[in-house]
Amino acid sequence: MSNGQETNILSDLSGLAKFTVKVVKELTKPPFEHRELMRQCYILGYTTLPLILVTGFILGLVMTLQSRPIMVSFGAESLLPSMISVSIVREIGPVVTALICAGKIGSGIGAELGSMKVTEQIDAMEVSGTNPMKYLVATRVLATTLMLPILVFFADAVAFAGSYIAVNLAGDISLHLFINGAFAPLHYYDVIPATIKTFIFGFSIGAIGSYKGYTAGFGTESVGRASNAAVVISSVAIFVIDLLVVEIQHSLEILQF
Repeated sequence: MSNGQETNILSDLSGLAKFTVKVVKELTKPPFEHRELMRQCYILGYTTLPLILVTGFILGLVMTLQSRPIMVSFGAESLLPSMISVSIVREIGPVVTALICAGKIGSGIGAELGSMKVTEQIDAMEVSGTNPMKYLVATRVLATTLMLPILVFFADAVAFAGSYIAVNLAGDISLHLFINGAFAPLHYYDVIPATIKTFIFGFSIGAIGSYKGYTAGFGTESVGRASNAAVVISSVAIFVIDLLVVEIQHSLEILQF
């Protein structure tokens, strides 16, 4: 990596950190744009939910079909619902949903704000007395923060449905037994950290997408670059955040036992 690239990365991280501080200040300072926030929550959730449902269902179906032969060879077929549920709730559901949202929501926010920057709509809002950081950015960041945990909940639910169907394709297990087997191994230290990191994923996707769009250059090419960079940086951030949360979670589990 050349010195120029290192300088650009450090400059980008510094700019993102300063931008995030501004967003947090706008989120805590009245007046609040409730109507715009609800509109963004509806748009982000409504447009992303069908993709999340399809992906979650296929994820549960494929995971179970792939894992079943191995579990059968070890004589542990009865543990299949437990293994699938822990994997989905703790790790795969939140991470896969966040990556899909980074690709759809993050790129959408980057492209939308980038287009507004190129066409000078953001400058016009500042001239007219409207605070674009509060109206455009803070509402989108808060909407992604609130909607991602809800989308993960739906993804986990349909993944369980896909897993139940996959189990019954090759065997025969009642819904009651499957639910008992799937939920018995789940504890609060599985669900709470997984839920907390979905809020962090959502905030990161919203902040990074908004930052890249808000700081886009001039010209139509910059809109594409802002959208692409929002997806790439958000995806990397999701893996880094997930790694940190997993390490913290393991440390707490060691202390507990």
